[in-house]
Amino acid sequence: MASKSITLLLVGLIIGGALGIYGLDYIEIPGLGGGYLSLYEELREDYATLTDEHVELLGRFDDLSAELDALQGAYEELSSSYDLLTSSLELVPEPEDTGFIEREYLWDYGGYSWTLSLSIPDSLYRYYGEKERIETEDYSIYVTHPDDDDYLGTIIREFNRIALEEGYTEAEKVHLIITFVQSLPYTSDSVTTGFDEYPRYPIETLVEYGGDCEDTSILTAAFLDALYYDVILINPPEHMAVGIGIDAYGTYWELDGEKYFYLETTGEGWEIGEMPPEYESGTAYIYEMEPTPIITHDWQATTQGTRLTLIVEVKNSGTSAARLIKVYGAFDAGGDSVWNPVESEPFNLNIGASATVQIELEAPPGEHTRLIIGVMGAEGYLLDRSYSEWFDT
Repeated sequence: MASKSITLLLVGLIIGGALGIYGLDYIEIPGLGGGYLSLYEELREDYATLTDEHVELLGRFDDLSAELDALQGAYEELSSSYDLLTSSLELVPEPEDTGFIEREYLWDYGGYSWTLSLSIPDSLYRYYGEKERIETEDYSIYVTHPDDDDYLGTIIREFNRIALEEGYTEAEKVHLIITFVQSLPYTSDSVTTGFDEYPRYPIETLVEYGGDCEDTSILTAAFLDALYYDVILINPPEHMAVGIGIDAYGTYWELDGEKYFYLETTGEGWEIGEMPPEYESGTAYIYEMEPTPIITHDWQATTQGTRLTLIVEVKNSGTSAARLIKVYGAFDAGGDSVWNPVESEPFNLNIGASATVQIELEAPPGEHTRLIIGVMGAEGYLLDRSYSEWFDT
């Protein structure tokens, strides 16, 4: 009997569903009592209610999906900003231990022999030893790098103490420092590092007991700059020296109305303004001690038909942030002309930071050309430039 009741109920539901499809509200069904019709009406009302709730839930689902998409976009933007911020913070790593490198220096000045003992943090020395050496003639970035300022300040305080106790004039204090640097042995980069040119940061020159002309010039300029003297680097052919804005006699360079007298940092006995004769001829370049960005880049390209996708990684290895720079790409047309140049949106790059930028170029058809890739400064000139091999489009 129970089995028969279930069968009748299912038949009623199927017929009721069919009636709902055709929009019929009521029909006499022979053999079915009024109880089944009442149950059909209740189920039909429940179905309508559930349909309304389903439509409402679909609407809420769409709203929540849109809100999730918006939150996901905001998260990705914040994550990108976080990555850019953290990658731009070039910090001296925490020391793995409390080790120090002990160094002692002996030099003569003013009729006395002076001794300077230093305990140089091993972590600071390793930090500078791991830094990349950028191909640039502007060695001021080694002078103005900020992470050794505190330590160099401890050495400067010792020079100031000596000068104060001895009653030295400003020129005599400068000579005290220069004779200290001149006493460091001259060592060739090719012998000590295996590289033809390997400029050292001041901490490295102190630990390694010397260097070549650019190393001792960087160290001298760092000391004098920390003492607030006006300092420049002087670059005669195949040499490097320092210029200082102080009252003196001899050879000098003039910049913005100020005289910078020559300081030779290699070999002993050179006075302010004395220049070795072998460097007197030829053009000398000068570099101010202003923090500056040093921009380099690497790139790779993929092509699809005449469409070229250029992915450029830009790095700032200098000592100041680069503002409003752009990635630039074009096809070389010869004679200082280009085809189809493209620039990225401007962006900033902090000290030690890098960024990856993608631009799309359209190749000129039927031409013999090459890619010109570079990073353009805010003033509109290329800070760094590279080329592909020549090819036919």
